[in-house]
Amino acid sequence: MRLSVPLGSSTAVLYALGYPIGAVAVHAATPGVVLVTRFLASVVILAVIVAVMRLEWPRGVQAWHAVVVGFLSQGLQFVGCYQAMYAGVSPVLVALVIAMNPVITAGAAAAMLREPLSRRRVLATVLALIAVCVAFAGRVMEVGHVDAAIGWVVMAVVGLAVGGVYQQRYLSQGHPIAINTIGVGVALAPASIFAILTPQHVSDVHTAAWSIGVLVIANSVVAATLYLAAIRQAGAAAVSLLFGVIPSIAALLTWVIMGDRPDVGVVVGLVIGAAACLIGNEKTSESSAKSPGPTRVGRSGRRRDSMPRATRLDCRRRGRGLGRGATAR
Repeated sequence: MRLSVPLGSSTAVLYALGYPIGAVAVHAATPGVVLVTRFLASVVILAVIVAVMRLEWPRGVQAWHAVVVGFLSQGLQFVGCYQAMYAGVSPVLVALVIAMNPVITAGAAAAMLREPLSRRRVLATVLALIAVCVAFAGRVMEVGHVDAAIGWVVMAVVGLAVGGVYQQRYLSQGHPIAINTIGVGVALAPASIFAILTPQHVSDVHTAAWSIGVLVIANSVVAATLYLAAIRQAGAAAVSLLFGVIPSIAALLTWVIMGDRPDVGVVVGLVIGAAACLIGNEKTSESSAKSPGPTRVGRSGRRRDSMPRATRLDCRRRGRGLGRGATAR
């Protein structure tokens, strides 16, 4: 199934918003404070929503799969991103590295799900890489080098990609909001450990409060739930291609929020990234859209009809039935 435009666009914009707002937050407080506060507030809000709406929780082994997805997609991703921005990596550069998600996701999907890489998907992945490189070439040149902080972003993108593929492969039960609630709750574990092991302080209480509030509502509650719903609708590989356009949106939002003006490359990257998303958003299965095929002959010599059983029975009633050893009348 294709990723719908409203779901895809809203997921991209809200995810992009998290980069400049996250940068504002970690300049007002250390990453451990931001993460623990964000996850605590988010899990309370999400749990209330699940209870009020009486949404379905994943049960049994499915609940454990939700735990794994939450640890990877929420815990590793945000610990890595926030620590990188706190260490001085710009939010747009973080978005650039996270945009490598399509490459890692495509490889992980091929390995874990044995999904073939179609020519459209390969082309879309290449375009996504070109998009982020063009959009942020100037900024990478400004940095001049890649320091140790980039390792935190690598951890983030690996967690996001592997978590998405794991969800597609194993997690099939539960409402996306309920799954997200488990994920945010689980993410508290790595966030708390990180906060304990690193020095923590708050330099601007007011800025920290409003920025964390935006992250809780826009990202932890809404964007993360939309991301899970999008994977369920179109698959991890197709959804990951949204990250080809997210960096350019993040740059535009960074301009508005932090006064960092985007260059021409950002605009070009936005266009190329949008094309990558469009090309890569192919149907995962085209066979379901085809009409029933002709009768096939098995190894035993018997004819196997590919039409549904109810259709064959209806054909027999009308005198056009297909016998096992006979041809159609």
